Amino acid sequence: MVYVADSAKERIQEIIQQGDIADDFFVRVSVTSGGCSGLSYTLDFDNETKPNDQEFFDNGVKVVTDLKSFLYLCNTTLEFSGGLEGKGFYFNNPNASRTCGCGESFSV
Repeated sequence: MVYVADSAKERIQEIIQQGDIADDFFVRVSVTSGGCSGLSYTLDFDNETKPNDQEFFDNGVKVVTDLKSFLYLCNTTLEFSGGLEGKGFYFNNPNASRTCGCGESFSV
């Protein structure tokens, strides 16, 4: 399961209400190679699922990830922090053994 915190849900709803994306889009999260710790998170809005996608509904938000990324993201919570010191969207990943200072990459 990939979870969605209230803070991320609120920001996703704001983006949809602003008309930046259509109502039929969902959140796609994935893990790619790269970053100072070896693996990086990606977050996009998408409206097409692919074979072997894993789909989750949490807190009223549909989250989709590919099977390979799910192995790294299992039980991760998508969060959002705004304001001057905010990070934007970020991942609270219990599987990460190490993260970089900016929080954009991790290792397991």
